[in-house]
Amino acid sequence: MWQPQYVTAQQRAGFCRYQYSAVDTNPLSIYVMQPLWNRIVKIVPLWIAPNLLTVSGFLIILINYFLLSFYDWDYTASGASPGIVPTWVWLFGACTTFCAYALDSIDGKHARRTQSSSPLGELFDHGLDSWTTSLFILSFFSVCSRDNGRTGISVYTMYISLSIVLLNFMFSHWEKYNTGVLFLPWGYDLSQVILITMYLLTAAVGVEVWHKPFLFGYYITDILVILLIGCSIFLSLPQTLYNIYIAYLKKTLKKDSLYEGLLPLVSPVLLFALLTIWVVLSPCDILAKQTRLFLWMVGVVFSNVICRVIICQMSDTRSEAFHWLLFPLALVVYAAVTELLGRNEELVLAIFTVLATAAHVHYGVCVGRQLSKHFNIYIFSLKKHIQE
Repeated sequence: MWQPQYVTAQQRAGFCRYQYSAVDTNPLSIYVMQPLWNRIVKIVPLWIAPNLLTVSGFLIILINYFLLSFYDWDYTASGASPGIVPTWVWLFGACTTFCAYALDSIDGKHARRTQSSSPLGELFDHGLDSWTTSLFILSFFSVCSRDNGRTGISVYTMYISLSIVLLNFMFSHWEKYNTGVLFLPWGYDLSQVILITMYLLTAAVGVEVWHKPFLFGYYITDILVILLIGCSIFLSLPQTLYNIYIAYLKKTLKKDSLYEGLLPLVSPVLLFALLTIWVVLSPCDILAKQTRLFLWMVGVVFSNVICRVIICQMSDTRSEAFHWLLFPLALVVYAAVTELLGRNEELVLAIFTVLATAAHVHYGVCVGRQLSKHFNIYIFSLKKHIQE
């Protein structure tokens, strides 16, 4: 069956030369989590493919997200006391988050155990991470609840927080695009521990814990959002720029011009510019009316944009300037803000979200098949392809 060749011949050749390089300086990861993962990975049977661990972690986070969506579609379930979401859902959230965290941390270790490490496995891991990142944040908002005039966070704070987290993820891979080294962010391990703790705390004492001022009149959720934004702006981004500057001084940069180095940022910046215009100028206040649907769309489109950057980064090829999804998105935003859509703005958002999600899934499946054939391996099995 014909399928689009998303990975070019030049990129496939670049994947064959790829070598993984990462630096982890996070004390929480090095001294606490890594020893735990080293013990857990020994439990995994040697016949299980590493990619099976990766996709399992993604699927259980997806299930948790859909479960919370069922009980809390508009992010108001935790805004009342007592909350509407059953206790077992919060316990399930803590369990699935820990399991996904563990699976994401041991898949690479298991690949080395089974001598099955490959660029396809890393791309599979980071590609799903680019989507999972938004799912973690969107599930976190169910704990916080939407602003009800007294507690909770506004939908605009949700959008800003999600955008900052996703941009942080992008900066990590932009950094690798320029330096060839993935400097693992400190925030990942800490965010997973905090999210698991919040689920458990909500299950133990109820959503009431988030309705009481914690420090100087601020609620815990307010403090977490402030820390998220502050650490991203004043810690993560400066560290990324510093690492690129050091590579420049050592003359180890992968790109030989400022234009080539900045190219991967063009599509993500345009993406969030278009989304922000839609949020600010929407005649029907689309973010307030369809918060969950809009934020899901943000995460899906971002994931597709960044996956292409990751492919270029791993294959050491030139990043595209403009992602094709930006063009239909620009048309939708223009039609929305000029009121051409009228009362159909929410319907068009739903249609665009469904099509973007389908396109992203199709893209992932096709890329996986292409590289599976190229490396003569199966995605979810340790067996080799039989050569014709």
